[in-house]
Amino acid sequence: MGVNHFILALISFTCLLSFSTSTNAPPSLSDASSPTSSEFYDMIEVMSESPSPLAFDGITLESIDNLLSILPSGVNPALQQICGNTDHPVECIIATMPFLDEKTPIEPLSVLKAGIEAMDNKTKDALAEVTKLSMVPTTPKNVVPILQTCIDVYNNILNSDQKSLEAISNHNLVQLSMELGANVENILGCDNAFKQAKLESPMKEIDAMLGKIISNTLTIGVDMVHF
Repeated sequence: MGVNHFILALISFTCLLSFSTSTNAPPSLSDASSPTSSEFYDMIEVMSESPSPLAFDGITLESIDNLLSILPSGVNPALQQICGNTDHPVECIIATMPFLDEKTPIEPLSVLKAGIEAMDNKTKDALAEVTKLSMVPTTPKNVVPILQTCIDVYNNILNSDQKSLEAISNHNLVQLSMELGANVENILGCDNAFKQAKLESPMKEIDAMLGKIISNTLTIGVDMVHF
């Protein structure tokens, strides 16, 4: 992966983190019960707390080794290269690493499968959270139908994930592209439902993270995977 490409991605990610911590965003779902979920968000939290090694206006950058130190240790160079060609390379690396076995060859197809697993895992966390919210007695009655829309959205994503894996097994690139593309639209459904009601979605943060994973899987599946 080109160093310049990776540096630019990290600049964007650092700016995003700075913005998100300065606003009153809804609580994160980092307390989800899944160990993989906790590990996933812990990594992001560490990155957001790490001082940025970037400088501007003539001030030099720190070494590339220090730049990469904010990422989990032992990142495979092949994974860096594949994720570096996505719109969200840092999230790509962090999301897929827990699902890549040490013996698994790092190639676009294996990273795509890992991305789908990560998406599936986070979607299940989101589904559990939104279902719990819909059953809380204090939840306003006008919000319950919106939460049901979110439940439908997450179930649609899970359904598309399974169809994507089937498409991979059948070496069907057309179906794979369709299912991965469908999730790009699916993930907007929950937040849009809250916006139409002029309410802020309690699922906003997890939807944003899911959106990045979905975007990355689409890029890898369409641009890099060849059967």
